[in-house]
Amino acid sequence: MNRDLQKKLRFGEIKKFIYGRAIFLLLGFMAQFVLMMIAYYKLSNYSFWFYILFLIISVISIIDIYNDGGNPDMKLSWMLLIAILPVFGAIFYATIRSGPGTRKLRLAIQEQRKIHAAHMYRPAGLAERMTVDDPRMAGLVQYLTAYDGGVLYSNTEAEYFPLGELQFAAMKRELEKARKFIFIEFFIVCEGKMLDELLEILWRKAEEGVEIRFLYDGTNTLINLPSYFSKLIEQNGMRARAFAPIRLIFSPHYNNRDHRKILVIDGQVAFTGGINIADEYINEKERFGHWKDTGVMLRGDAVERLTYLFLEMWNASGKNVEDLGRYRSERDTSRMEKQEQTVTHKQEQGYVIPYSVSPLGRERVGEKVYLDLIDTAHRYLHIMTPYLILDHQMIDALTYASKRGVEVKIIMPHIPDKQYAFVLAKTYYNQLLAAGVQIYEYEPGFVHAKVMVVDGEKAVVGTVNMDYRSLYHHFECGVLFYRHSVIADIEADVQDTLAKSIPATEDDYGNQKWYVRLQGRLMRFIAPLM
Repeated sequence: MNRDLQKKLRFGEIKKFIYGRAIFLLLGFMAQFVLMMIAYYKLSNYSFWFYILFLIISVISIIDIYNDGGNPDMKLSWMLLIAILPVFGAIFYATIRSGPGTRKLRLAIQEQRKIHAAHMYRPAGLAERMTVDDPRMAGLVQYLTAYDGGVLYSNTEAEYFPLGELQFAAMKRELEKARKFIFIEFFIVCEGKMLDELLEILWRKAEEGVEIRFLYDGTNTLINLPSYFSKLIEQNGMRARAFAPIRLIFSPHYNNRDHRKILVIDGQVAFTGGINIADEYINEKERFGHWKDTGVMLRGDAVERLTYLFLEMWNASGKNVEDLGRYRSERDTSRMEKQEQTVTHKQEQGYVIPYSVSPLGRERVGEKVYLDLIDTAHRYLHIMTPYLILDHQMIDALTYASKRGVEVKIIMPHIPDKQYAFVLAKTYYNQLLAAGVQIYEYEPGFVHAKVMVVDGEKAVVGTVNMDYRSLYHHFECGVLFYRHSVIADIEADVQDTLAKSIPATEDDYGNQKWYVRLQGRLMRFIAPLM
């Protein structure tokens, strides 16, 4: 890596500045909220008619919330907020619901998706073949195709990584082979060995003429990166962009973060999963005991969808006109034509469908995928997730699956990264345990994996946590496998992780301090808005 760049990226020397900027923005947001509350109370005391106006605003907001087709738990949380903070809560709700920044981003992504749909390769005959093999699974594929722009692929190899350090080694190996382009999209980017080694390779590849784009979530500039990080990257032959960087003026679209983790190389190889660019993810730095994370590498046709998912977010974050033909996957045309003509051809590798999750539409794709897998489980359902903050529908699906005889096992961290999230998760334990769901905590440390395996036939690996943030507020991605050889590797890792985990019991919740239990119960009221 360029030594000048390396020196400037020694963020330890500028941490005080970064934290100072974060505190400045936080104080600015707080000042805006305080001024809104003061204005409300001043005006309501000044005139009876102002009070009536504010009361009408609250009533209209509650009527809108009640008639909205969204999640009932989220409706209840908004109503509670308006009841506790009349009018201010309503104004806050209206701001979130009709934010201009959010509408602009939604329209940009919709436009990008239309453009990409016209370019994506859609293998002929696969959907029909799926309908014959498994009509219920074909229904999920149809849903993802219609509401996510998804594509069902075969001819895709997959390698599963049970630890972040294993994935990072594979990432470096594949990056060294790059000849055309490298697309990088991560939620967290932080100083350390992982970032240093990654930038070292990227710098050399940029000198070789490889096109490199680096997209990271804008919240990194609050605590992890200097605000000029993108300019430093661009000075060294790459392109960089922060998604939704946070400014002093509050905007509702700050709530919708880019939580995806995607690396695409030449349209031939792609990585995704829970692993971010920070040393704890590869166990070079210990924060919460041993860090258990997972990811997957795809090689083949399905890589194209992840390529377009990256371009979708990149272009929506700026103003670009792309020649998408440059990024289409290369294929052996004769082989593809021969295979597409053979409808009865057996897929040795199985089926793969990458999908995305967007907070800007009505469809909650991430939750729908999880619910479909839970509802169609017959023998077992195994889950790894760092957070367990569930709505009524998800609780009902998990408990009903257990009650109808499905072995339901959930692996959680034993050492949490966010204490409030862990306290909140504990409030769900006894309801699940009473229905026969088995909950385990990974004793060596923290589980950051987002994995679901069903009956050895279906599996998901991706970035989607089982909480409101991932299912309702973040941009996410995942890969759904059906009858694919990699599923055996995923389940083997689940079993290995279970062997290192301790079972939770109904007594665990009662053994907590009374004020901790109270904290968790109170937080459930606002959990959908967190």
